[in-house]
Amino acid sequence: MVQVDENYTQVSEFVIMGFPSLQPGNFNLVAWFFFFLYVATVGGNLLLVVLFALERSLQKPMYIVMVSLALSDIGFATVVLPKLTARYWWNDGSLDFHTCLFQQHMIHYFGSLNSLILLTMALDRYVAICFPLRYPMVMTNQTMTGLTVFCWVVAHIFPGISTINFTMMPFCGPNQILQAFCDTLSLKALVCRDTGELYSKAFTVAMFILYVPLSFIIFSYIFIIISVLRMASGQGRRKTFSTCATQGCIISIYYIPRFFVYSTPFFPNLTMTADKRIATILFYSLFPPLINPFIYCLRTKEIKKIFARWIWRQKGIAPKKQGQIEAITKSQ
Repeated sequence: MVQVDENYTQVSEFVIMGFPSLQPGNFNLVAWFFFFLYVATVGGNLLLVVLFALERSLQKPMYIVMVSLALSDIGFATVVLPKLTARYWWNDGSLDFHTCLFQQHMIHYFGSLNSLILLTMALDRYVAICFPLRYPMVMTNQTMTGLTVFCWVVAHIFPGISTINFTMMPFCGPNQILQAFCDTLSLKALVCRDTGELYSKAFTVAMFILYVPLSFIIFSYIFIIISVLRMASGQGRRKTFSTCATQGCIISIYYIPRFFVYSTPFFPNLTMTADKRIATILFYSLFPPLINPFIYCLRTKEIKKIFARWIWRQKGIAPKKQGQIEAITKSQ
């Protein structure tokens, strides 16, 4: 569908194409995969939110930022996966102009928000491990809530500027988006004018919002490891290194593939097929939200104790001693 203007024909509807090489016979299977991925992502993160709301023992700075990450992951999955599932289940990939821009804005918003939340999480762990005596005074619930609200507000700024720019761009040709959702790269390809300057600005903003936090995260982990080597016992060191390695893998999945996707246009010898590019973007966008609840939250002793207590209650048995719960959590 198009609307005619004095200067150009403005596209009023976009169509999400998804994987260009995917055969129609596999659409139903892919739709089921994205459906279960959405249910698992929302279910895992929602469980953390419910735990936080019900258990007063979890209402402290570390879990405030974890719940913020869980809510952000739920938001991102909700923006992306239902429409992508509909694309393959009912062949419904159409989005009107403003809905596509809204999706583009929210996708980059949640990407920026996650980067800021990971920065806040690294700051919390840095203060807790490197300055343990000051931590209760510096990182209060009020401080962490303020930082969290700040992240949720500030994350709108850069995606908002990009969205406003796109509302003034001429889309006068193809309306098929060679992507699993509307984003800056896919929309830029459909603009009917030179977008070199626009892409350079978008690339600069993306690198700033992603890699300034990443730089601090890396430095914080370096100082954390140094502090642990100085103070902790052998068992404490192994536990800290295991936690840092696990979280480091998730952070690497979140940041490194993004750099290659955004940098590909600047390196002529670095090329990616459309299918590989879409698969890479979906991997680094959807895999971390799926496993974040298990990596950051559900492995902690406090939450294991809560689950153990709930299991005892379901069985109608009350543990006589707190040590019984701790024994259960240690054995898991």
